[in-house]
Amino acid sequence: MRQKTKHTKKRHLIPLVLLSMVCLSLAPMKLEAAPENRPYDAGLLRLSEILGAVHYLRALCGINDELIWRQKMQDLIKAEGVTSKRKAKLTKSFNKGYKSFQRTYRRCTPSAKTAINLFLDEGIELSEKLVTTNQ
Repeated sequence: MRQKTKHTKKRHLIPLVLLSMVCLSLAPMKLEAAPENRPYDAGLLRLSEILGAVHYLRALCGINDELIWRQKMQDLIKAEGVTSKRKAKLTKSFNKGYKSFQRTYRRCTPSAKTAINLFLDEGIELSEKLVTTNQ
């Protein structure tokens, strides 16, 4: 059972590392005269929504790392939200993810735990795609 816990902890670090890579790969773009809309915006907005959902669900399930997800969202906004309009779009997506699961789940259930894992997997996939297509 102990190995499963170590594996689970490591698995949850993967999206954090990838998200950090996304933030670092996008940060240099704000030096340029960046357009309001970018080709990777759909993925970035979806990633923001996933962060909001994971932030809510992990706190609901008693996993005490919810501030990490909020901080990663703030890092993403700092790296990518070069205009107030972009910041608002990213924040709106984060809040959409948070609120949609707040309305759905009032307590931690097996399906809430499954949703967390599915979101982590999707977040990993999106982060990898964002990092590789923006370098």
